[in-house]
Amino acid sequence: MSKLKIAIIIGSTREHRFGPKLAQWIFDLAKQRQELEVELVDLKDFNLPFFNEKATNFWAPSEDARALAWQKKVGEFDGYIFVTPEYNHSIPASLKNALDQAYKEWVRKPAAYVGYGGTGTARAIEHLRLINIELQMAPLRSAVHLAGSEFFKVLPRMGNEPISAVEAAILPAAKELLDQLIWWANATKVARQEKMAA
Repeated sequence: MSKLKIAIIIGSTREHRFGPKLAQWIFDLAKQRQELEVELVDLKDFNLPFFNEKATNFWAPSEDARALAWQKKVGEFDGYIFVTPEYNHSIPASLKNALDQAYKEWVRKPAAYVGYGGTGTARAIEHLRLINIELQMAPLRSAVHLAGSEFFKVLPRMGNEPISAVEAAILPAAKELLDQLIWWANATKVARQEKMAA
């Protein structure tokens, strides 16, 4: 079977965000897996408008060129790793909006999570799992939660150490996440192909 195509989606678009630093770390780790072909996908590069279509693209084709470009990009992948902070106990509006801008492209594909913040983004990831379920995705159980003192060590405005300085705290969860992602991406890819061939 060909390699599984996995998007690592950077969910925050703020000017002074931490997401790209952690996204690069999980990207480098995922690249070591022979089964995976990974790509960093930064929401900031897509300049998505607030969702303003007639309906989700499950019911009606989208019209905005930026939404169409986003749908084309996310449709390329067999699974996703969402890298997200927690804003007021949930995910950033930029990430929710990006999820809403597509539908068909997410269906029957696995979703994995890498979160960062004082509490490790546990609450935001729980919200994200529920959104992904509604989009007919397969949320993974294991996630990476970069939290507390480890987070402050690598945060640029505080310790600004490399992620390798806290890797011992998050590497086991990251390895488990990638193991689960490979299993689910394989299983759902085969099932999607069988459905298309039927």
